[in-house]
Amino acid sequence: MPAPTAGQAAALDHDAISRRGVPQAALMENAGRQAALLVEHLFPRGRVVGLVGSGNNGGDALVALRTLAAWGREVAALPAGRRSAGEGVLHGWEIEHLALGSGKADVASVAAVLAGAGVLLDGLLGTGARGAPSDDYAELIRAANGSAAARVSLDAPSGVDCTSGCVPGESVKADVTVAFGWPKLGTLLHPARERCGRIVAVEIGFPPGGAEGWAGVVTPGWASAHSPRRSPDTHKNEVGALALVAGAKMPGAAVLAARSAYRCGAGLVRVCASRESRKIVASVPEAIFVDAADDRALRDAVESSAALAIGPGIGTGGRAMRQLEVALGGRGARPAVIDADALTLLAGGGRMAASHLAGCVVTPHPGEMARLLRRPVAEIQGDRVAAATGFARSQGVATLLKGTPSIVAGPEGEVLIAAHEQPSALAVAGMGDVLTGAVGSLLAQGVAPVTAAGLALHLTGAEATRDGLGPALTPSDAIEAIPHALAARGPGTTDLPFPFVTFDQRPPRHH
Repeated sequence: MPAPTAGQAAALDHDAISRRGVPQAALMENAGRQAALLVEHLFPRGRVVGLVGSGNNGGDALVALRTLAAWGREVAALPAGRRSAGEGVLHGWEIEHLALGSGKADVASVAAVLAGAGVLLDGLLGTGARGAPSDDYAELIRAANGSAAARVSLDAPSGVDCTSGCVPGESVKADVTVAFGWPKLGTLLHPARERCGRIVAVEIGFPPGGAEGWAGVVTPGWASAHSPRRSPDTHKNEVGALALVAGAKMPGAAVLAARSAYRCGAGLVRVCASRESRKIVASVPEAIFVDAADDRALRDAVESSAALAIGPGIGTGGRAMRQLEVALGGRGARPAVIDADALTLLAGGGRMAASHLAGCVVTPHPGEMARLLRRPVAEIQGDRVAAATGFARSQGVATLLKGTPSIVAGPEGEVLIAAHEQPSALAVAGMGDVLTGAVGSLLAQGVAPVTAAGLALHLTGAEATRDGLGPALTPSDAIEAIPHALAARGPGTTDLPFPFVTFDQRPPRHH
């Protein structure tokens, strides 16, 4: 599912109209009608009041109100800015137009006008809006948020930035956001995501193509299409052998990563760890133990495997640095995933040479990314997509920046966004080790680095976050959910009975 920035969405809209012959009125008509159908299905009772801005977003709202009126629904419009009564989209239908008694927007006067509404249709600001809303719009937004009515935003909640996901001022807190064409990138990123409620993308008549260079959302359909398949006559080495260097200081990290690698389909896992951790690693009876302190044995393990995973729980001392050097020295052109302590060693030791990272996936959390880029964590979190894409391009490495949501960026500009419905449930120690094992397993099976990172995010989170465990979710729960994610086929499901619905993401829950 493509996820354009505000600028990309505007460019495609312009191209569809000016070059490909799609009438702007047809797009607006489709957008308003699809929104009306969703309102009628999700919120079938109560008066619908539209907050109608001066741009195309306001026109979409008027079409939706006109459509609902034609179906017998009680509707009204509260024009904002320079919006006139109908501007050619009402086609003779009489829609009640509300007005503020004082002529000035303040919370009390707007609240009085909105009293009795069952649904508020947010058509104030479009996807191209920048910066904080003006004072009058801010008052309308505050009053809407204070209403007991359900709030449905068109394309994006007014006040959020559809590129960066920032919220520079007041913004509508929607119960449902109806995205036209595709969910906008910024609405999938926090803090904007919290304002969107349920995001439902609807097809409105855009021509095919034109999404080159856009970010993509990792959906069940994408994951199903990209999951590796085994041939009937395969064997363990052909499926993929993984050398996992982990657990010298924290043996549990090696256990979680190895179990995850097997669940994701690796045919063989060599766990390269310290002698002291051998008994704990033996809790994964399928794995082959290798003494990571033995340089020759470690190098042989890497050279005998199809991919390398290194970092979880190895520590940051001199012995860990030696293991890192031996493992990276022996990997040749094999793909690798580098995580946790290995990232700290690379960043602190000045060993960020392209030869170490080419063909790799790195999986930093924001703190590790801050160390890699030598920038403050707040700066990383302020624009996580830019941080991930900038590092990926400069180092020529697939970058999985963990967070809410996690972001995968490739050296050629590729961007994938995780679509877990409850990503905060994954915020628990050990989940990164599960992810590392999954990425390594997929690399060993021949999956390309960017795809492996995106697929690993789906396999370790999609099913696990749907079981309702919330903060009770453990890394072991996520591992046990992997087979269900692997077995899933097709584009996923929705309870909305409309063929024009192309994306449906439930709102994030707070625990």
